Amino acid sequence: MPTVAIVGRPNVGKSALFNRLAGRKIAIVHDQPGVTRDRIAAPSKATAHACTLIDTGGIGGNIDDGFDAQVSIEADIAMATSDLILFVVDAHDGLTAIDQALAQKLRKAKPPVLLVINKVDDPKHEAVFADFARLGFKSGIFVSAEHGRNFGQLCDEIDAVIAPLAAETVAVAEVAATVGIKLAIVGKPNAGKSSLVNAILKDERTIVSEIAGTTRDAIDLPYSFEGENFTLIDTAGLRPRGKRDNSVEVFSAMRSEKAIRRADLCVLVIDLAAGISAQDRKIAQVILEEKKPCLIALNKFDLYHPGANRTARLEEVTDYVRKELFFLHYAPFVACSAKTGGSVNHILKEALKIRKGAQNIPGTGLLNRILHAAFETNPPPVDKKLGKRLKLYYATAATLEKYSVIPVPTIVLFVNDKRLMAASYESYLVNRYRAAHPAPGIPVVLSVRSRTRKEWQPRNTKPQGH
Repeated sequence: MPTVAIVGRPNVGKSALFNRLAGRKIAIVHDQPGVTRDRIAAPSKATAHACTLIDTGGIGGNIDDGFDAQVSIEADIAMATSDLILFVVDAHDGLTAIDQALAQKLRKAKPPVLLVINKVDDPKHEAVFADFARLGFKSGIFVSAEHGRNFGQLCDEIDAVIAPLAAETVAVAEVAATVGIKLAIVGKPNAGKSSLVNAILKDERTIVSEIAGTTRDAIDLPYSFEGENFTLIDTAGLRPRGKRDNSVEVFSAMRSEKAIRRADLCVLVIDLAAGISAQDRKIAQVILEEKKPCLIALNKFDLYHPGANRTARLEEVTDYVRKELFFLHYAPFVACSAKTGGSVNHILKEALKIRKGAQNIPGTGLLNRILHAAFETNPPPVDKKLGKRLKLYYATAATLEKYSVIPVPTIVLFVNDKRLMAASYESYLVNRYRAAHPAPGIPVVLSVRSRTRKEWQPRNTKPQGH
């Protein structure tokens, strides 16, 4: 698919332009320079022809956190692999030395360059183009990314360049549109999420640094493995709410939490070298509350008791993880190392196993036999306060549409009085269901409803014994 790279110095409105062309708020827009650091890609919704948009980090802004050189490299990669470059400048600031240095660099670029003069809300401000003419490009388009001014003209200019390329890649675009399994790579800052993504992709697609909080946006990265499509969502590390230093971190955390909600499967990355922390458990709790399929990636396994043999280390780490993350017991784990590349492909293999195991939800008859047998084996106690015992009339399984790729069943139990369902007995029923019908990585959700015998009885059938 044709690619369009958006480049420019920090804070000229590249991310706002990217979001408008993509038709949704993907990149974080903020008046703090240097917010975007990675290449963020998304399909264009505004142009007539299909293309991939790439938002790059601001170049040459002398960002004071040590990322300036890496951001510049990311932009170089985007320019080298794109079919069209949108060079964005700020009309309010006028021509700057950084703009001139960038223009000199872009004049040597292989793809065509379209100068986009942003933040021009009123035609009378277009006189500033006299300054930008010195950059050496044939023409410029005056736009307002915030208000959408002249966006039709901008899309026409983009289409004029990409139309011939798009016509050749319609079939490829249709394949690319199939996002496959959406994997949200989540965890606390500096757990190695971006390193893990890079190791899977075998490409330094996301910036990796020892400085915690490098990734600010949730970045969607398409990937194909063993004939299956995946979309890896590299997210910002989730810090405790009280330790989020600024509004950018708050927005980043919101994007990460949204990535968890829209993912088909969450990959919780744990830094084994540092050990499982309270923040790891909080993130695991978010996954549990969202009722998401989950896989735990135990990163830096090469640093976990390196002197012992692998079998002993695996046994020890199994006990450790199951103890510390006992409430996420349904999630299998992969011991891996992003640094060495060890077992990183097992993450995708395990994801495929989870999807396969989730497809076979038991029918109503089998489900009722499993649960009624559980009641007979271990009947619930009589509730002393209400003076009666929980009775199961009927059970059925339902799956929400949003869990279509990896189904998560909600088991609906029709009982005499839902107030009689104790948490311990609910856990017992879930465990009995799992024992009879294992599906690693998939949460089991129970919905208990009070019904009279007459209300629950299906038409033309007799109630099953209990």
